[in-house]
Amino acid sequence: MNILFASSEVAPFAKTGGLGDVSASLPKALNEIGCSLSVIMPFYKSVKNLGLNLTPFTIEGFNFLSTYAGGEPLSTRQAGALGARHGADDINYVFVVNDEYYDRDNLYSDGNGEYKDNGLRFSYFSRAVLSFAINSDFKPDIIHCNDWHAGLVCLYAKLRNTGIETLFTIHNIGYQGLFPKALFDKLCIPRRFFKVNDILHHGKISFLKAGIIHSSAISTVSNGYRKEILTPAFGCGMDAILRRHASRIYGIVNGVDYSEWDPKTDKRIACNYGPENIDRKTGCKKDLIESTGLPPETMERPVVGMISRLAYQKGVDLIAGTAKDIIDLGASIVILGIGDDKYNNLFKDIAGRHPGYISSHIVFDDSLAHKIEAGSDIFVMPSRYEPCGLNQLYSLRYGTLPVVRATGGLDDTIIDLYADKERGNGIKFSGATKKDLIEAIARAVELYKNKELWQDVTKRIMNLDFSWRTSALQYKRLYEKMLNSPR
Repeated sequence: MNILFASSEVAPFAKTGGLGDVSASLPKALNEIGCSLSVIMPFYKSVKNLGLNLTPFTIEGFNFLSTYAGGEPLSTRQAGALGARHGADDINYVFVVNDEYYDRDNLYSDGNGEYKDNGLRFSYFSRAVLSFAINSDFKPDIIHCNDWHAGLVCLYAKLRNTGIETLFTIHNIGYQGLFPKALFDKLCIPRRFFKVNDILHHGKISFLKAGIIHSSAISTVSNGYRKEILTPAFGCGMDAILRRHASRIYGIVNGVDYSEWDPKTDKRIACNYGPENIDRKTGCKKDLIESTGLPPETMERPVVGMISRLAYQKGVDLIAGTAKDIIDLGASIVILGIGDDKYNNLFKDIAGRHPGYISSHIVFDDSLAHKIEAGSDIFVMPSRYEPCGLNQLYSLRYGTLPVVRATGGLDDTIIDLYADKERGNGIKFSGATKKDLIEAIARAVELYKNKELWQDVTKRIMNLDFSWRTSALQYKRLYEKMLNSPR
């Protein structure tokens, strides 16, 4: 079975969040269970800077969709691309080249907000994906399209009547690829699709809606999130259209790539350890404290870690609002992330007001992320909604107790220790309030003080298995169902 995996970001080439991790790990897991994979993404400046050994080639037939344009065609030339195999896996990586669109410091935005031409950038990418699928030697049975950036692939595939099935995965319904109606004539799409019950959404074009309506099947990144997005509270205005397509929406929880995230083998942390020698985790805590500029006496306090995009969705305002209360509980805080300028500045300010207790790092730093997972005692995720979440799963493997809000994939994967002492693997709270969050952290700190019980719990959660293999098998079964279903 040949799968073309289309994503706007793939680690280690380019990453802003969980999508990059998923797009790196799922193809590897699918390859290991017998699927043949090609992964396609834009050739960003970050990829160019890696200096990879890439083979240039042309994506043939790139202009075929211009015949559908009601106005100016998107491009008058064929698309350039670069290809390579990366690492030990047998996966072909294809990078779509267009320096005008992708040779930028950031993937989607700069200090002034989202790039104004993102609609053009990712419609170009979507056309290149389908052209590669049709004209390359790699003949995919399925194109797996991820988030709004690849949503138009599903519509373009239907327009061409390619016979290739498309799976559209929604990683976050809040990001919908909304663009002004004026863009329509540059998308190479017939006018009949320019209506409310198709790709128009509240007066704008939605690439996400194109993926929902025109894909063969839809998946989300946890079963809990699948249920949530069908409701007005979590559907972000797309719940009605999703309910109409509910019979072909599947929830498959993300997994963990333990070749990257395992304290036994992690090369980015100070001391390797496992359940059998968890006392070595103390060395990682010491290294984290030194690396983040916290004082040595922090070793006697529980360290609360957070790695997050700094955005309202992630509940970071709740952390900011309870920072002093967390310190009063006897804990210290290490924060890593970047996002909205409002929160970037807020967390810099909070760290400045609480020197010696809070260390904020407003940046993306993969090495520090590993140090935080290994060196923290408690990891907090107070998200207002969370499609799946990965850091709570990383935390389990590193023996770092997750404190999470009961939503989406967090609710699916974490069982509250106080509700189920035998199977519990973290602390959960329900309300998106400062009161609920600080009460949950207080429970975790209280547990931390009981050293014998704390060690028993952290040893046990390290043995839990959330590997990608289980998720990949579910995706493979879904692919097979799509191929065997009557059109």
